Amino acid sequence: MITPMGQAEPLSSDEEALWRAVMRITRVLPRYLDSDLVRNGGLTASEYTTLMILSEAPKRELRMSDLANATGLSASRTTRLVDSLQARGFLTKTVSSSDARGNVARLSSAGMTKLKAAWPAHLQSVRHRFFESLDARDVEAAAQALEKVAARLEEPSGALRANR
Repeated sequence: MITPMGQAEPLSSDEEALWRAVMRITRVLPRYLDSDLVRNGGLTASEYTTLMILSEAPKRELRMSDLANATGLSASRTTRLVDSLQARGFLTKTVSSSDARGNVARLSSAGMTKLKAAWPAHLQSVRHRFFESLDARDVEAAAQALEKVAARLEEPSGALRANR
């Protein structure tokens, strides 16, 4: 239960160790994944994620606001990223046919080809940087625990709970 800030219960030593490890991972891992992808796949991690999300979307397209939400990027960062990917021929950005005020990003065949070409570099990086440190039991336990946290954070009331 969340209590006023002055009354928060201290973390146990195990909780503290886990939390510090999570914070180290969230700070360091994205830099390694990005560097590996740029060097071996020709895309930044944000570009790869954007193309991947579009590849999984119906008709391989999403409204820009939905793409920003799915990638976790700001609207302005998403616009700059989409404009860069469009200039390289990996996607198109058009005015929405259902709402002329919005834009839609659509994965091109060149973008799908680039995504498929970068996929082995992504897998190699993820395996090397993350999974090589874990055995099968660790993976199962971590997946179950982190899924619970992710699901709670993604609940509509999660944002309200986090700000109390």
